[in-house]
Amino acid sequence: MEEMEEELKCPVCGSFYREPIILPCSHNLCQACARNILVQTPESESPQSRRASGSAVSDYDYLDLDKMSLYSEADSGYGSYGGFASAPTTPCQKSPNGVRVFPPAAPPPPAALAPPPPPRNACLTCPQCHRSLVLDERGLRGFPRNRLLEGVIDRYQQGRAAALRCQLCEKAPKEAAVMCEQCDVFYCDPCRLRCHPPRGPLAKHRLVPPAQGRVSRRLSPRKISTCTDHELENHSMYCVQCKSPVCYQCLEEGKHSSHEVKALGAMWKLHKSQLSQALNGLSDRAKEAKEFLVQLRNMVQQIQENSVEFEACLVAQCDALIDALNRRKAQLLSRVNKEHEHKLKVVRDQISHCTVKLRQTTGLMEYCLEVIKENDPSGFLQISDALIRRVHLTEDQWGKGTLTPRMTTDFDLNLDNAPLLQSIHQLDFVQMKVAWFSFDPASAHADIIFSNDNLTVTCNSYDDRVVLGKTGFSKGLHYWELSIDRYDNHPDPAFGVARIDVLKDAMLGKDDKAWAITEGGITKGATVGVLLDLTRRTLTFSINEDQQGPVAFENLEGLFFPAVSLNRNVQVTLHTGLPVPEFYASRSAMP
Repeated sequence: MEEMEEELKCPVCGSFYREPIILPCSHNLCQACARNILVQTPESESPQSRRASGSAVSDYDYLDLDKMSLYSEADSGYGSYGGFASAPTTPCQKSPNGVRVFPPAAPPPPAALAPPPPPRNACLTCPQCHRSLVLDERGLRGFPRNRLLEGVIDRYQQGRAAALRCQLCEKAPKEAAVMCEQCDVFYCDPCRLRCHPPRGPLAKHRLVPPAQGRVSRRLSPRKISTCTDHELENHSMYCVQCKSPVCYQCLEEGKHSSHEVKALGAMWKLHKSQLSQALNGLSDRAKEAKEFLVQLRNMVQQIQENSVEFEACLVAQCDALIDALNRRKAQLLSRVNKEHEHKLKVVRDQISHCTVKLRQTTGLMEYCLEVIKENDPSGFLQISDALIRRVHLTEDQWGKGTLTPRMTTDFDLNLDNAPLLQSIHQLDFVQMKVAWFSFDPASAHADIIFSNDNLTVTCNSYDDRVVLGKTGFSKGLHYWELSIDRYDNHPDPAFGVARIDVLKDAMLGKDDKAWAITEGGITKGATVGVLLDLTRRTLTFSINEDQQGPVAFENLEGLFFPAVSLNRNVQVTLHTGLPVPEFYASRSAMP
């Protein structure tokens, strides 16, 4: 029942309808709220004079979304027109429930004064559909009272109350003890003893428990609605053409004399039956919607659980890659350390050898200098030849290569990390049942122009430029389509798959890293389908759902990215997550 509450509230005041009237657009308004949003138009600017003079449309024309004729065939006395020349252009206001109200609500009249009659040529704009309605001389009395809606509101408010309260308590109403069926009043015990004593004429009144009184009040016959044109006459017939109840006087005066009329009771039962049948269908949709909501809520729970599981799996996989990289890092560092120790050993050995030899050379030089100082010729000549040979021999030992380092300071270890970095950049979720992806701005040529969340591409160059999809595929069956949004001057766009390092400044297929189609009836509005079957290692194309040959390419193996090459004369939009076409699905089902 709570969901129905918004149906029972006025779009202007936001409260439950009070004395609701039915507008020609089938919406309802409180009678007081309708009076507050009336707008007076000069008689010279009435709809008739406007149509006769052909005056320009006013500022309120944009509100008349569904124009109605000024006078219906039934001459109901009200109508609508496309605007009013003198209508104020004050910005619209919003009612408490968020509905725009045109024009702004006027301040209510003083309580002591009766509300003035509506002005001639008064206009009323429905705050829900914004139709502009022109009132005739009857004013708001020309709109029928929605007594059925009043009854629904009464039952709703009664059913919503937690406990029935005394209607005669002056301050805080106490809980009702009885209800008088004749007085139609709920009493607490003190008020019953004071206001409804069991004597005199009141002794004959029937007092019932409050709950029983509520039921009897609901079941009591409601007031019979009266004709809006003839307030003393009750509705007795139903005009089929005008779709409204009428009285016998309406038929006699001629407004509905030529219309088909039927008995009010029969049409009441017929429309109840039609509404019940319509509600059956709506009830089925509501039941399906509730089941669908349960399904969606279960999906939310399942998505959350799958997300946690998938994230844990992803973290474990990345951690495994990091562990493998750390192990390889340790191995490479060990090799660097070994090379470091080897270089140091060679240099230190050379330092030690050179130090010993230098000491020997220095000692020989010092000895020879001391010998030269001797003044004994015969003694000098006895050893001079031997010393000269030793000096030359020692000098020769310091010959070529002796004073050259046996080891360089550079480490001749060049780590080739480019393939690994490329693999890291290509690391993606490539194994998907249905692939949802877009074009990749990061790997595209700089001349490619992206829009529509990277699903639509064109180019600012007359030369062909290549753009790839964000997702690569290494196994499985995948299908996507490209719709041709613009195709000028017979360009040669190409569609297919490519490696990540394909040339980006040449037509797709010009190198050995792309497989593409470049012809076959491509025009504006055409749809190119690309089907990559890495289970069979084939690539197949279709245009407007017609397969282009049996198989375009075979023996495909490795990682492939969706690819397009185009110039400024072409614009395409990518469509992904599509099922496999029927022509291929039927072929795949064959043994």
